[in-house]
Amino acid sequence: MIRKTTLWAGTALALAAMAGAASAQDVARENTVIFDLDRTIQDPENFNWMTPGTKRMHGAHQTMWEPLFILNYGTGAIDPWLATGFDSNADSTEFTITLRDGVEWSDGEAFNADDVVFTVNLALTNEEISSREASTIRAQVASVEKVDDLTVKFTLSSANPRFIVENFGVRIFGSFLIMPEHIWAGENAATFTFNPPIGTGPYTFTSAASNRAIWDRNDDWWGAKTGFMDLPAPQRVIFLESGGEESRAQLMVSNQLDAAQNVTIGTFEAIQAQNPNVIAWHDGYPYAAADPCARQLEINTTIAPWDNANMRKAVARIIDRSQIVNVAYEGTTEASRTMFAQFGSMAPFVDAVVEAGYGLPAAADVAAGQALIEAEGWVKEGDYYTKDGETLSVDIHVNSASTEYTRTIDVIVEQLQRAGIDAKAVPVENGVFWGEVLPFGAYEMSYSWLSCGSVNEPWASMGRYTVKDVVPVGERSPGFNNTSRWDGPAAEAYSAIVDDIATRALGDPEVPALVAEAYQYLDAELPFIPLVQATKLLPMNTTYWTGWPSEANYYNHPFFWWNSTHQVIHNLQPAN
Repeated sequence: MIRKTTLWAGTALALAAMAGAASAQDVARENTVIFDLDRTIQDPENFNWMTPGTKRMHGAHQTMWEPLFILNYGTGAIDPWLATGFDSNADSTEFTITLRDGVEWSDGEAFNADDVVFTVNLALTNEEISSREASTIRAQVASVEKVDDLTVKFTLSSANPRFIVENFGVRIFGSFLIMPEHIWAGENAATFTFNPPIGTGPYTFTSAASNRAIWDRNDDWWGAKTGFMDLPAPQRVIFLESGGEESRAQLMVSNQLDAAQNVTIGTFEAIQAQNPNVIAWHDGYPYAAADPCARQLEINTTIAPWDNANMRKAVARIIDRSQIVNVAYEGTTEASRTMFAQFGSMAPFVDAVVEAGYGLPAAADVAAGQALIEAEGWVKEGDYYTKDGETLSVDIHVNSASTEYTRTIDVIVEQLQRAGIDAKAVPVENGVFWGEVLPFGAYEMSYSWLSCGSVNEPWASMGRYTVKDVVPVGERSPGFNNTSRWDGPAAEAYSAIVDDIATRALGDPEVPALVAEAYQYLDAELPFIPLVQATKLLPMNTTYWTGWPSEANYYNHPFFWWNSTHQVIHNLQPAN
C-alpha cells in the first residue's frame, strides 16, 4: 500500500518512460488510451486464442476481435454486435443466429456464415485445441451449418437454453471468437500462431512485446461505413504491464495510465489525493464494483488427507471468512453464502440453498474444525497435528498477480497455522498458475474463482463440477472444469441433478428447489470452500478520457480485460 504523502517513484518513472515510448511520435498522448495489463505477455508473437496462454486479453479481444453478442450486466439484455439476433426451437436443442450485414475483416474480406461454421468446426474436429471456449463448444455442439451468408444453424448435443449467452455473449470474460476462414484454412489450429492477426474490430495490431501491446485505429472499419457505430475516439490503444499495485498507482498519478487493474482502498485514496481526476465505479466508499467471480479455496480431492471429506470440512470450519473480508478486502465485500455470486438475479437460488440449511457461516468455529481432524486420528502435539509420525500440512498455491489473492491466502495460512495445520502459501506467476497448476491438478489447495459463471441462472457455475469433467491428475481439466477431481457417489448424485437443471428453460419455477437438492452434496463433501464475494476497485483516469462506466453511467460493467471492452472504448470521449 502507498501512503498519501509518499510516491514510489523509481519503478513508476521507468514504466512511465516505457509508456511514453510505446505511445510513439505519430499518435499524441491525448489521442491514446492506455489500459493496465496485470500480467506478462508470455508469447507476444502468438495470436492463436484456441491454445493456452495470454493471447487475447492484451487488447486482442478488446479491440480487434469482436463478439457476436454482449451480455449487458445493467439491463440483463443480450446486446447484438456482429450478430443481430437469434432464435431457438421449443426444447433449446437448435439455435439459429443471424449475422449483421456488411461486416468486414480488416483486410477487406467479408465476414459471414462461412467464417462462423469454419471456426466452430475447428473446435469440433481438433481435440488438441484446449481453450475453455473451444472445449465448451466441443462439449455442447453436435453440428453447425450455413443456412445462407448471414444465417448459421447450430444443433446441440443436448438441450441448453443458455447456449447463446454462454458461448457467444461475453457472460464472463470472453466468448468463442470467430476467425477468418480465408487465413486459417489449411492451418493446424493447435499450432498456428496467426501472426500478423486480423479481426473485424476498429483496431489493428501494431506491435507487441512481453510488457505491452499496441493497437491502432482502422479508419476503414466496417461499423462506421455501415452506420452501425461511429469510429471510436481513441486513435491508439495500448495495453501496458504496470508491474504491480505501487507502480500502477504512480502511473495513474502521473497520467501515464488511463484505467488500472485492482488496487486496495488505501492505494486508491492515495491516488485520488494526488490526482483528483481519478474516479472509480462508486463515487464514495467502498468505490469498487461487484465482480461476478466469487472467490473460493479449491481442494484437490485426490491427495491425502484432503481426499477425506471430513478433513475438507475441518478446513472450512477453521477459516474465518469475516476476517478475510476485513483484512484482505478492507471491508469492501462480504462473505459468500454459497458458491454463487450474490447478484439480485441469483437471489432465488442462493436463498433456496440457505433456507435448506446448506452453505457456510461467515465466522469460524475452530473447535468444531479441530474436532473433525481429531476424529480422523490426528493428535495435536505442540503447534501442529500429527498422525503416524506425519505432520498435518498443506501447500496453498496462489496466483501472485494481485495483492487481493496473496493477502487472502496469507490470512487463511495464519488461521490454519493457529488451528494446528502447518499451512504454507506457494505464490506462483500468473502463467504458471493458469497454465500448469490449476488445469493439471498440480496442487493440494489453491485460491481461485472456478465457480465463476452464474450471473442470472445457476447451471453455469454448478455445471463446472460434474463428473463428466473428471480426469486424472496430470491430464488437463477440460475448460478448467472440476480441477478438484471431485468424483464418487455424492458427485454422481449431484451431477444427475445438475444435468436435469441444464435442460430446463430459464425461469423454470422448479429450478431453485433442484439447486438446493444438488447443493446438499456439495455441502457434504466440499470439493471447494466458498470464501467471499469479489470486488474490483479499478481506478479510471479522466484527465484525457471521459465516458468511463460507473454506477452513475451504467452502460455495462468496467472490466476492461473482458471481450466486452469494445463498449467501453466506444463510449470514451476526449476530456478536452
